[in-house]
Amino acid sequence: ICQTYGRMERIDQSPVKYAVHRDVLDELGLEEVAQKGTWSIKPTVGDKVKESLRCSVPSLKHILLTWIPILSWLPKYSFRENILGDVVSGCSVGIMHLPQGMAYALLASLGPVYGLYTSLFPVLVYVIFGTSRHVSIGTFAVISIMVGSVTERLAPDEAFYFNGTNGSLTVNIDARDAYRVQMACSVTLLSGIFQILLGVVRFGFVATYLSEPLVRGYTTGAACHVCVSQLKYLFGVKPARFTGPFSLIYTIVEICRLLPQTRVPELVVSLVALAVLIVVKEINACYSKKLPLPVPIELIVVIGATIIIHFCGVREDYLIDVVGEIPSGFKAPRTPDITFFSQLIGDAIAVAIVSYAITISLGKTFGLKYGYKVDSNQELIAVGLSNTIGSFFQCYAVTASLSRSLVQESTGGNTQIAGVVSSLLMLIMVIKIGSLFEDLPKAVLSTIVFVNLKGMFRQFMDVPLLWKTNKVDLLVWLVTFISTVLFNLDLGLALSVGFSIYQVNEIPGIKIFRSSATICFTNAELFLELLAIVSKQKGLLDHPCNSTSSSKVSELNKEKNLSMHKDVAIFLTNTSSNGFGHVNSAYQYDATTSEIDSGCHSENNLTPILYEDEKDGRTCMSVTHSIILDISTTGFVDTVTVKMLKNIFGDFADVDVDIYLAGCQVEQLEKAAFFESIPKTRLFVTVHDAVLHILRKLGQTDIIFVSDHNLDTAGILSFDSCGRRL
Repeated sequence: ICQTYGRMERIDQSPVKYAVHRDVLDELGLEEVAQKGTWSIKPTVGDKVKESLRCSVPSLKHILLTWIPILSWLPKYSFRENILGDVVSGCSVGIMHLPQGMAYALLASLGPVYGLYTSLFPVLVYVIFGTSRHVSIGTFAVISIMVGSVTERLAPDEAFYFNGTNGSLTVNIDARDAYRVQMACSVTLLSGIFQILLGVVRFGFVATYLSEPLVRGYTTGAACHVCVSQLKYLFGVKPARFTGPFSLIYTIVEICRLLPQTRVPELVVSLVALAVLIVVKEINACYSKKLPLPVPIELIVVIGATIIIHFCGVREDYLIDVVGEIPSGFKAPRTPDITFFSQLIGDAIAVAIVSYAITISLGKTFGLKYGYKVDSNQELIAVGLSNTIGSFFQCYAVTASLSRSLVQESTGGNTQIAGVVSSLLMLIMVIKIGSLFEDLPKAVLSTIVFVNLKGMFRQFMDVPLLWKTNKVDLLVWLVTFISTVLFNLDLGLALSVGFSIYQVNEIPGIKIFRSSATICFTNAELFLELLAIVSKQKGLLDHPCNSTSSSKVSELNKEKNLSMHKDVAIFLTNTSSNGFGHVNSAYQYDATTSEIDSGCHSENNLTPILYEDEKDGRTCMSVTHSIILDISTTGFVDTVTVKMLKNIFGDFADVDVDIYLAGCQVEQLEKAAFFESIPKTRLFVTVHDAVLHILRKLGQTDIIFVSDHNLDTAGILSFDSCGRRL
């Protein structure tokens, strides 16, 4: 209620509703509305070349500031506002680096000192080239276990057996560990090279291949691998090593078989350390707003366990497995062995993609929260340089850590000066303090890994949430998780990306084929194959038109030679004036397949399959007459993609299936002469426009659509003349 000119007026607080009415827009209609070509002048190719070759002080400055971001923010650094928070944050993160670096090095099957190296050199590189102010680069459980799968596969214990003094086979640990370091550095260098090359060619959008459900499902599956790999330290047993698919299952079975051989002293150490870590971390979480700094319980547990084991003689009395020698200082830089590259290509690509995806997702999150831009291409280069340069200093692959990044942000870190401070702290630890932790039990490091997996295991809560919100994303999450657990990290990632690359959404007679990733030369062939596979499935309705003989249906199908996917039956009533009547949601699948022939046809050449219902006289039609390719996620169309799209139009033409495009890059298609064979009337601004065009062409005027979001999953709602939903 408000007062206006001395009168009291009641303002209507009911929700305001509005409707937008416009013509269905294909590409020709959009050009006419937008008056294409009348409002802008594009530079010629010669002008573009001259501009790219022109060298001036401003352009050189722009290049330097773009490629070396520290030059843009360091001169503007405000000591008064930022230095205190950065120093406190850097010290807090550095304290976390020490136990996590040593613990995660065990995941990579390397000595603890290499985890300390990895917590130092790559961090300094990222400070110079990174664009995020808050992420903490260094060791991370998922990347560590991916590197560990490489080192254990190529340098297994069996390859380093020699005859001991008493004639028994003994593992040459020094030779094995040295070889594993070479493997880790080589895969790190190769993954860094891949990342740098992708960043230079502005391929930062590669992260779109990994949707959020895929990343979360993958990291949850990887957490299971991490957990299982640490059980041997927890129980003090030595299980056999398994590789390939189902190795996780075999390892669990082997550990269960060895449980009677559990070493009680190491189990007690593990349980005590685990209890202390869980209790104090929960206290940190509950009182995070009241505590100026989180209690560094990991460092406290590491120091306490080392002191007890060293001074109480527990190591000698109970033969507890400890980390062993930690050399002080640094080793001279050395070039990783590139002769291993041919064996590491697949692993390096997986490490490069996952490490970048985790870094950019965290960086974008903090950038959105604090209002600054995180350059995806520069982040790719920064992580690549961190890996490449770090590999020369015997570091293994790095990425952003969620736990350390949250601490860096929550303790007042404003810039990557915090990374410099944490690196200086690690430098002191490596030179002077590292050797003091030689008596640290490996069981304690394994408990640190277990506790830090809590956040990843919480991602299981995604399942009920996705069940309520988006079942397609839930399917991607579950398939990714299961394939990662069963088929290991590298093959699991490949299967997950292959599965999530497309979605098929059901609308009667219309199929929407959407890629959740950018389509380019790397996956264009896979996109075409997947479209062909799902299009080979025929659907024939058995109910309520179940009296039609199967032979008659088969004969009609053979005549038309149609190839379609998950066909939806449309009921034709005898009183229908437009020939199509009302839509019914009843449908069924059929595994029958037929080959797709190539050819062309006119837009109106629709030949549905019809057959009579002997009981009530109704005629049924089972047909997929239109496929809409939603390629709105493709920001760049290369020549391979153009050829693939032309092949799709040609392959589906002779089977009376119309192809439409929605959300595509028109200018790039024009340059590729795409419209010499494909009319622009097949291109639409949105999927909704394409669906409306198809339905109008079919004469269906009684269709009421839900919102654009629900159109993707719910399809079409249909009502009869009495307003009843069918």
